[in-house]
Amino acid sequence: MYGVLEFITPMMPAERPRYLMGVGTPEDLIEAVGRGIDMFDCVMPTRNGRTGGVFTSRGKLNIRNARFTLDEGPLDPECGCSVCRRYSRAYLRHLYMAGEMNAATLISHHNLTFYLDSMRRVRQSIKSGSFARFRKEYLDKLRENEDQDG
Repeated sequence: MYGVLEFITPMMPAERPRYLMGVGTPEDLIEAVGRGIDMFDCVMPTRNGRTGGVFTSRGKLNIRNARFTLDEGPLDPECGCSVCRRYSRAYLRHLYMAGEMNAATLISHHNLTFYLDSMRRVRQSIKSGSFARFRKEYLDKLRENEDQDG
């Protein structure tokens, strides 16, 4: 996909939005922006939320994992969303394991906030001329949980 984007985006009009449909991991969004894409849509934040997948500044978590049973921390310590301010990983895991619909709703809310905040930070880094540094730091941080939880 990245190779195709590198090939095709220079041929797209610079004065028009460059839209990439259905692409949705945080890594893919950042990499696509780096290759000239402006706009995205994807079901990933809500689909993953419904199945216990949590996107965080330090990578993806699976709330079903038993290691969260007693974890009183927020989904993402760097997130200020209403879910992270109010509920612990343990509580959200409990809701999910009990089959409570609120688990999917709350995790999806967090995931959408994470995506919106990520894209706000992308725009900010582009405006300040620091996108290359932002991209490296953001992607390095996302890989922190890679081998722990997936």
